Amino acid sequence: MFEALQEQPKDKILALMQMYRDDPRMTKIDLGVGVYKNADGHTPIMRAVKTAEQQWWNREDTKTYVGLAGDPAFNDAMVDLVLSDSVMRDNVASIATPGGTGAVRQGFELIRMASSKAVIWVSDPTWPNHISILKYLGMPTRTYRYFNAQTGTVNFEGMRQDLSEAKPGDVVLLHGCCHNPTGANLTMDQWGQLVTLMQDKDLKPMIDIAYQGFGDGLDEDAAATRLVASSLPETLIAASCSKNFGIYRERTGILMAVAQGESVKMAQDNMAFLNRQNYSFPPDHGARLVTLILSDDNLRADWQAELKDVRNGMLRLRTALAGELKRLTNSDRFDFLANHRGMFSRLGLTTDQVETLRSDHAIYMVGDSRINIAGLNDDTIPVLAKAIVKVAS
Repeated sequence: MFEALQEQPKDKILALMQMYRDDPRMTKIDLGVGVYKNADGHTPIMRAVKTAEQQWWNREDTKTYVGLAGDPAFNDAMVDLVLSDSVMRDNVASIATPGGTGAVRQGFELIRMASSKAVIWVSDPTWPNHISILKYLGMPTRTYRYFNAQTGTVNFEGMRQDLSEAKPGDVVLLHGCCHNPTGANLTMDQWGQLVTLMQDKDLKPMIDIAYQGFGDGLDEDAAATRLVASSLPETLIAASCSKNFGIYRERTGILMAVAQGESVKMAQDNMAFLNRQNYSFPPDHGARLVTLILSDDNLRADWQAELKDVRNGMLRLRTALAGELKRLTNSDRFDFLANHRGMFSRLGLTTDQVETLRSDHAIYMVGDSRINIAGLNDDTIPVLAKAIVKVAS
């Protein structure tokens, strides 16, 4: 049986991580892996998470399954965090999932069950696993222009032109904030124009919001998602707790379906069915910690304060890198870095230049020149800037 299997394409980011680990150079810099790291290169456990774990250790009295949709208190807390009062809670079906990736996968599965011929429109570029999962599921996809590599900004006109070709019922996959891999976000005015386009063409939005709180603030980062969900009759939302709570290995996420009338119950039943088919009951430990934090005023305040420090730290690194590149080049070529949000930005370098950074300077980034801003610190910013200028000149 197994001799009939074919070798699968390697995950480029995982391969890059292995190359970094194997590199003996002491000066190496890792800007490829997509996790938050502090100035010491460590991904710490947030204070509120540690406190919640200690509280739950004393209170937990069973390890039995939660429901197919996960703990209702977690679902309620996350729906409120993402959507607030932009839509009525009764109009939102939801299931807990193993991380944001699990939410994305279940969202795609739900679309395939509801409308197998719907085309999924995906930004060019997007998170590579979006494409990988859609390809594995055999779902029809098309891309829409999103990023202008020359200016480091959103190509909104190209995006509008491409989506004007979408057919009624097609699904538009959107990044709620902190676009991965580019870091370039739509303005709220552009989001408003996009909503009008989707209304006029009867397009269905699916929003992947994995970095709420990493851009401009919890409410600010959710504003676009709330606008879309409150303006269209149906919206799918995949949200992750990995980044903003720092609980990557706990695999904590949620899929929400905003709908109307009887469609809410139908969506809820089918989402629970999908959970049963894929992994039965979702994991609970991370979800329990998130629920404790969001439902306790003191824990929530401490979490939000630490999240603000994380966010401001990344914004400071962005500004510092843009400033150093401006000083070295005497141009505004890289000013866009300070305007991007989240952990990632695309530098606009060629694959050959990226390879030179790795081979000659021990600087590791994804081949499309995506860098993880959180992988930098005050000591490595000058090193990176100098190397970028050298390879790009």
